[in-house]
Amino acid sequence: MDLEAFRQDLVACRLCPRLVAWREGVAGRKRAFRGEGYWARPVPGFGDPEARILLFGLAPGAHGSNRTGRPFTGDASGAFLYPLLYEAGLSSKPESQPGDDLRLYGVYLTAAVRCAPPENRPSREELRACARWTDLELSLLPGLRVYLALGRIAHEALLAHLGLGKGAFPFAHGRVYPLEEGRYLLDSYHVSRQNTQTGRLTRGMFLEVLLVAKRLAGL
Repeated sequence: MDLEAFRQDLVACRLCPRLVAWREGVAGRKRAFRGEGYWARPVPGFGDPEARILLFGLAPGAHGSNRTGRPFTGDASGAFLYPLLYEAGLSSKPESQPGDDLRLYGVYLTAAVRCAPPENRPSREELRACARWTDLELSLLPGLRVYLALGRIAHEALLAHLGLGKGAFPFAHGRVYPLEEGRYLLDSYHVSRQNTQTGRLTRGMFLEVLLVAKRLAGL
């Protein structure tokens, strides 16, 4: 299987009834996007198939990725993330729009849950159900060297994927954990509006994390 075949299988997934109902039912509820077509399916990862850095988020935003079909695209999280990827030399342009020619350099974006959850809170059962997609998707990215977890839930989902215990690897912004075979787990606060508007995560803080990831990945 390659990434394209993976994406075709993923977008047909209907394993989680609550998420299926929400991702489809939320379309058109926000006045700013009323009348727009919504992707409203599981959101595949996006980026360089030879990536050395994985940016691993929580889940699509209801009116962001769930609308556009691309991770971190169409809402405040993407407006924060993509300019900093560009500043770090990891993308071809500082913004993301569906269908554009944006390229990521050595970076791949995906999330622990591929469907938008109500209140951005997937259940434990939904996280477990989507873990099978994580295992498959990341197996198709053999060049990964740095796993950058955006937030505690993403961090714990990556630990499960890597077969590591939570007790030995607590989440902490900026923390770097060396792994086997020259790989690393790196933590950051999530690039959510809640974190960036309150100053919990600043542009400078996140740029520093990206530059650490780039250095560890040998890019």
